[in-house]
Amino acid sequence: MKKLVLAGVIAISLISTGAMAKDTLRLLTWKGYAPTKLVKDFEAQTGIDVKITYSNNEEMIAKLRATRGGGFDLAQPSQDRISFVQEQFPVYQPIDFSRVNTAQLITSMVDAVKKNTAVDGKSYGVPHCYGTTGMIVNKKLAPEANDWSDLWNPKYAGKISYRLKRPLLIATAFGMGEDPFALYDDKAAYQELMKRVEKKLIDGKKLVKNYWTSGDTQVAIIKSGDANVISGWDGKGWSLHKTNPDIDFIAPKSGALGWIDTFAIPAKSKNLDAAYKWINFMLEPKNAAYFTNKEGYGTASAGAIEFYNEETKANFKRSFSQADIDNIKWHPPVPDGFETIEAKVLDRIKAAK
Repeated sequence: MKKLVLAGVIAISLISTGAMAKDTLRLLTWKGYAPTKLVKDFEAQTGIDVKITYSNNEEMIAKLRATRGGGFDLAQPSQDRISFVQEQFPVYQPIDFSRVNTAQLITSMVDAVKKNTAVDGKSYGVPHCYGTTGMIVNKKLAPEANDWSDLWNPKYAGKISYRLKRPLLIATAFGMGEDPFALYDDKAAYQELMKRVEKKLIDGKKLVKNYWTSGDTQVAIIKSGDANVISGWDGKGWSLHKTNPDIDFIAPKSGALGWIDTFAIPAKSKNLDAAYKWINFMLEPKNAAYFTNKEGYGTASAGAIEFYNEETKANFKRSFSQADIDNIKWHPPVPDGFETIEAKVLDRIKAAK
């Protein structure tokens, strides 16, 4: 009898342990990406507990490599940090898009992430949120400035500023009517393009007031009037607009540069149901809008803008038409050796007189 009772207790314990594991979502994400209110709403709605580990791209890669894709049910790497990792260390599993409510997502963003996270014909990411680099312009003093090419426009001589980093090289190429990302499979052609970009920026140095190096200097330069046309981040432009309506963020007509953070499923995820439920829950328009209102990042949820607070809604509507969003140039994974090419170009631009 004691053996039977003991066996029953063990069986119940195993069932309970299994149920607990099944009803837990182990989430590996960035700070701010799982707001407390949404976590509580999800847990109440689904009965699934959410256990969060905060991380960043480098740590996510390290954790998943160490466990060969174990320890977590869902991760949130940037889209350009997935395919090269997956090719070397298969730490993710392909996304089953039949389980993702893509009808509530921005199609161009889904297509971009599918393409940029593809390995052997399978895609490994679902878009979650994004941010962009474009132009911050004093529209009173530079009313016609609307593209990357204005960073070397003689009309704004002495009133131009930008950051000397690799996104500037990419932006310059687009402003010249080129598509640098289309050359990511042709190193020689990319190197030739970078030579043309280098010449354009060296020739334009005489027009530049100064270079910004951080978010604070980016704001200070245009706020003080030292420059009226600068490269900059969307959130910084919107914060400046709040205090000076003449200044605003503009999506360049040749395309803003954008990053996307995704949802990706580790290879050894133990709770796929919970992972897909969380993805769809977070991208429901009202929930996605709550996230954007709180954190300021754009969302891949197509209908979320209708639930933004008035200030956030006004920011996005001023800066991005649907055509502007569809024209964002999403950073794909950088091929081996390309950053070395770019670093040498930047060094020569800095050294040029």
